[in-house]
Order: sequence, then structure tokens, then C-alpha cells
Amino acid sequence: MPFPPHAAVTHEVSSLTSDDGPVSVPGIDVPDHRGRTGLDRVGRDLDGNPDVVVKDVELLASGWHVLRRTTLERRRSDGEWVTEQRETYDRGNGATMLVYDVERGTVLLTQQFRYPVYVNGHPDGLLIEAAAGLLDDDAPEVAVRREVEEELGVAVGEVQHVFDVFMSPGSVTERLHFFAAPYRPHDRTTAGGGLEEEGEDIEVLELPFDEALAMIDDGRIADAKTIMLLQWAALRGPFRS
Repeated sequence: MPFPPHAAVTHEVSSLTSDDGPVSVPGIDVPDHRGRTGLDRVGRDLDGNPDVVVKDVELLASGWHVLRRTTLERRRSDGEWVTEQRETYDRGNGATMLVYDVERGTVLLTQQFRYPVYVNGHPDGLLIEAAAGLLDDDAPEVAVRREVEEELGVAVGEVQHVFDVFMSPGSVTERLHFFAAPYRPHDRTTAGGGLEEEGEDIEVLELPFDEALAMIDDGRIADAKTIMLLQWAALRGPFRS
């Protein structure tokens, strides 16, 4: 069985140097603006796949999220070992929820401005979505309950876990946890709209479920997680025939 050309892997922290010696790098050996260190260590200890050996991890950027370039050796299906580089964008994991009322045949969704879709051809950047957010170190169900209350103003009761999905596996590390929960009008505790102190400006939309499905067909709903939840609700969830 062939082995990778450098089977013994050493993990060395990359650092910059100057005439005065090593230079501390925010996010690596000193905290960045979000208090993080060791951002170049992620992935170095992966050992679940014997056909992949991580050789180096470079921190390219650490703004709100983290961009890394990883050098790895991978054994192809024909047995040949090749060296590859992959850039990954790490924004953390998230959770999303479809909130629905079967009796009235409605769903609660949000609409907010999303610059990335605006710069990539969306007519105005106002995207219709299911409530969602990052986990921020919380368990997925805890996080999604928080987001639903902040964005939709609803305190949901029993929650159903639907599935977990890697949303853009070619470059983004995020795993998104999908949930669904019923609501009734009296479950709305606030007007929702998000947290003003975080700059959120979210409109709450209560839509007939059939209209929401039609909005997928005509392009008014173009968000992947929302389409997945609506299709699930129609095929296997609360609105299935």
C-alpha cells in the first residue's frame, strides 16, 4: 500500500519575522479583535480519513469570520498521492427554523437586506428567508429558539429536528441545523424584527403556505434553506397531502 511522501506530520505555527525577531500575529499567537487565537490550528489534527494528510494551515484573514488555506496530501482513487490546497471560509455553524400554523395554513418568514445576493444579481437584495442564525456556542435548538424569538417575535413550544446540511461544501465549512415548529397567533410575544443593537432590520412576513410555494416557482423566494424547509413541509412535513 503506497504511503504519502511525508507521512510524519509536524505541526508548526506559522509566524512572521522581522529584524527584531518573531512578530506576533493576531488570531494565531495573540488574540484578534474577537479574542481568538490558534486559528491556524484548525484541521491539523484530522485523522478520520487515512487517505488525507493535512500538512499546513495558513490564516489568510480573520475579520468577523475566518479564511484559511490548507495544504494537504490526498490519495486518489487510483492510489496516487497528490498535493492540494484548499481555501475554506469558516463562519461557524448555524440553525434555521420553519414556523408554521397548519390550521390557518400559514408560515412565518423574514425579509431583510443581504448584500452578498445584491452584488450577485438579486434585484434589490431584500431576501425572504426562514428565521436563522449562528449557534454562537449554543446547542442548535437553543440557538434557533433564540433567533426565532428575536427575528419573528415568537416563543415556540415543541420543536422538530428536520435534518443537518452542509450548505456550500466546496468552500464554506458551515453545517446548518434545520428545525420546524408550530405556532399560534398568541405565541407572538413581540413584533420581532431582530436586535437593533446588532444593526438588524428585519420585516416579519406571514404568508399562506401555498403562496410561499408559488414564490419559489416565480423566484421571489430564492434562499436555499427556506426552499428546503418549504419543500420538506410539503412533501414530508405538516402540509403534506
